[in-house]
Amino acid sequence: MAHVASTPHPRCRPRPRVVTAVPATAVRNPFDPSGEASPVMSDTAPTTRQGIDTSVPQSARVWNYWLGGKDNFAADRQIGDRIRAANPHIAEIALAQRAFLVRAVTHLAHAGVRQFLDIGTGLPTAENTHQVAQTLAPESRIVYVDHDPLVLAHARALLTSTANGATDYIDADLTDPDAILSQAAHTLDFDQPVALILLGVTAHLTDDTQAYAIVRRLVDAVPAGSYLALCDDTNVIHPAPMDDMVRQWNASGENPRVNRTPDTIAGFFHGLELLEPGVVSVTRWRPDTAHTVDVDDFGGLARKP
Repeated sequence: MAHVASTPHPRCRPRPRVVTAVPATAVRNPFDPSGEASPVMSDTAPTTRQGIDTSVPQSARVWNYWLGGKDNFAADRQIGDRIRAANPHIAEIALAQRAFLVRAVTHLAHAGVRQFLDIGTGLPTAENTHQVAQTLAPESRIVYVDHDPLVLAHARALLTSTANGATDYIDADLTDPDAILSQAAHTLDFDQPVALILLGVTAHLTDDTQAYAIVRRLVDAVPAGSYLALCDDTNVIHPAPMDDMVRQWNASGENPRVNRTPDTIAGFFHGLELLEPGVVSVTRWRPDTAHTVDVDDFGGLARKP
């Protein structure tokens, strides 16, 4: 897909955290480089426990399943299998989005960004934001945001950090950006550039006006020199399977979602300096291989002037 141009559209120390994990069996998390045990839920757990309803699929857990993770329940695997049967491309999208995250964070670290606010992070997988950023710049400070109780149960794995940096987790929802910003200020200095990372999360804001307003509130809160990395699903490459995915997902009882056009996704970058190659299929964003295949997940990276 060709470049979609952007068009005009409208310091402190980290606080101590007490992480209360839901009861679970402690096993080694293969995605945690520390090698320490972390809680993993099993299908034998009660249906509801501290806010976790195992009978209803949840976005982070289904995504974890598609990425080959173990932190998911039968309901997540069932809807995941149904969607993947109707849309075999969905696993490609999951992997392509993770690879885009790695390339974007790598670029940001090389550009001198040392603060990252990753909203809708989901469950820990390979090459998380803090791992990529702190490998290149150990002093980097990262705040993860999610509202899934199972992610909270894995917060201990997420909170690993280099001695010079910081990693924190906020239990909050994208629909309340002021709460996110208030809590993130315990770890991040909003007088210094911050990279906002919203990958695959704005699809759950099904109203375009609300979605634009929430992202604009976050962008307005960070200073010049900050960045926005954002991507989400489209239906321009495989229309029928992608539309069917949304229908199945919305019928599952989880938070509804929507596919957007590349032009609509470009609207999130209004007023920002969109880096080349613009808003493209994420596999086309500065790929590290010449052999790429377009996926129905479009996004980009832009700098706040």
